[in-house]
Amino acid sequence: MIDPSDQSFWDTRFATEEYVFGEAPNGFLARQAPLLRPGMRALAVADGEGRNGVWLAQQGLDVLSIDFSPHALAKAQRLADRNGVAIATREVDLLAWQWPHAAFDVVAAIFIQFTGPADRAAMFAGMKQALRPGGLMLLEGYRPEQLAYGTGGPKQVENLYTEAMLREAFADFTIESLQSYDAELDEGPGHAGMSAVIDLVARKPL
Repeated sequence: MIDPSDQSFWDTRFATEEYVFGEAPNGFLARQAPLLRPGMRALAVADGEGRNGVWLAQQGLDVLSIDFSPHALAKAQRLADRNGVAIATREVDLLAWQWPHAAFDVVAAIFIQFTGPADRAAMFAGMKQALRPGGLMLLEGYRPEQLAYGTGGPKQVENLYTEAMLREAFADFTIESLQSYDAELDEGPGHAGMSAVIDLVARKPL
């Protein structure tokens, strides 16, 4: 089995004309539109084929979409072109990247559960570092109950999120919303069907 933290896994998955996770934005992210303002600078983490980064650009944000699959980034640029918006893309290994300091107003991290707890802690620390004081962290992932649904996401339970884990991980932020629920996802063949999800909206202290 290919390791989902390895670039070759995602290059293989994204080496198709089909958009594996669809072209529409993630539903949780789209519901955060009232929190966004044109001119904000946004970082879309592990943005894959660009559906979320493109949507952020459509809201008037200045978007950097990062991923470690060049196939995905090329598709993200094509999606941006088709939608008449501009995004910047960068090929990045999130486990080795030198995260910028206080460079973004928004960090969007949607279904980035390809790492175990140790690497996840380092990645969360990098995302926090990248946010400006007062900036927003928008994060959605799967809960352990997702393993029973089998409709997307990792197979390793340690990669999944719980409310207690996220409260601890973002204890230094103001948590504005943390919700666990089951919902029917229709986000391309990669995320389709009833799913156990968890959403976090948190703000970096001033």
